[in-house]
Amino acid sequence: MENVVVLIVGAGPAGLATVACLSQFSIPYVIVERESCSASLWRNRAYDRLKLHLAKELCELPHVSYPLDAPTYIPKTLFVKYLDDYVERFNIQPKYLTSVESSTFDNDKKCWSIVAHDMAKSTIARFTAKFLVVASGENSVENIPMIPGLQSFPGEVIHSSSYKSGKSYSGMNVLVVGSGNSGMEIAYDLAAHGANTSIVVRNPIHVMTKELIRLGMTLAHRLPLNLVDNLLVMAANLIFGDLSRYGIKRPKMGPMILKSETGRSAVIDVGTVGLIKKGIIKNGENMLNGNGLPIKEYPNHWKGENGLYCAGLGRRGLAGIAADAKNIANDITSMMDAMSG
Repeated sequence: MENVVVLIVGAGPAGLATVACLSQFSIPYVIVERESCSASLWRNRAYDRLKLHLAKELCELPHVSYPLDAPTYIPKTLFVKYLDDYVERFNIQPKYLTSVESSTFDNDKKCWSIVAHDMAKSTIARFTAKFLVVASGENSVENIPMIPGLQSFPGEVIHSSSYKSGKSYSGMNVLVVGSGNSGMEIAYDLAAHGANTSIVVRNPIHVMTKELIRLGMTLAHRLPLNLVDNLLVMAANLIFGDLSRYGIKRPKMGPMILKSETGRSAVIDVGTVGLIKKGIIKNGENMLNGNGLPIKEYPNHWKGENGLYCAGLGRRGLAGIAADAKNIANDITSMMDAMSG
C-alpha cells in the first residue's frame, strides 16, 4: 500500500500539465500510466501528416512556451518533442504499465482507495490518496461500431488511431466513416496517395480554415460569441460556398457557440473540400444527426466531490488541458491549506 497526496491517472498532456502545476506548489504526487510511455496517443496512434489544428499560442501547456522559431501549427513530431522536454524539465517519472482497475472513496478516512494492475510485474498495486485526478484522455479508447455485415466484410477495417499514411492504399477503394478533423484529413491523405476515397458525413459540420479558427478564438475574448459566429460563417461561405449539394450541411448553432455548449469542434479544411468538389473524394451515405455529444457543465467540469478531479476531459483541446491543470493545482493547494490550518 502506497500513501500519496495526489494520484494522477494518465501521462498524456493533461496528466503532465497537472504535474507541472502541482510542482509549482511542491505538492507530492504519483502519476500512473497504463502504456509504456508518456503521450502514447500522440506518439504511437497519430497519423504521419498530423499537425495541431490550433495556432501554437493556443496549444501551450502551463509554464512552458514553444521555441520562438517553432511553426505556427506544430507538427506531430515537434509536439512529441515538446512533451518529452516537458517531462524532463519537471522531472516527471510516471509509473508506466500501471493500469487502474478500481477507485473507491472511504467516507470515514476521507481518502481514495485505488487498486491498479502492475503489468510489468504481474502484481496488484494499491494506493491511498487524498486527491484523485483522472487524466486518461477523451480519445483514449477506440470505437468501431458493429455495423451489420462488417464481420463478413473481406477487406481491411481499421480505426483512425491505427492509420499512419495512405501509401499502402494506393489504387484501393477506401471508405472513411466520420467527417471530423481526423476523418477529413485522412480522406485527403488517402486521395493524395492515389486511393479511390469516399467519406461518410454523419452530422452537420462547420468547415473552417485554420486562419478563421485562429481569428475566431482571438475575437472571442473581445466580442459576443454570436457576433463572432456570424462573422466566421459569412467568411466560410465566401471561401467554400454552399456545401449542402455535396452532403455537408452546417449546424444551426454557430461554430464557437457549438464548441462552447456541446464540445463539438469545427472541421478545419486541409484541402479535402476542394477534392470533394472535384469528385476526387466521393460523398458516402449522408446520415444526419443534429445531436452533439453532451459534456459535463462548463466551466465547472473539472471538479468532482471528495477530492476527485478530471483533467483534459472538457473537449477544449490543449488550451482546456492547461486551464484544467491550473484549476486543479490551485484547488488542491487551497484544500491542503485548509486542512493544515
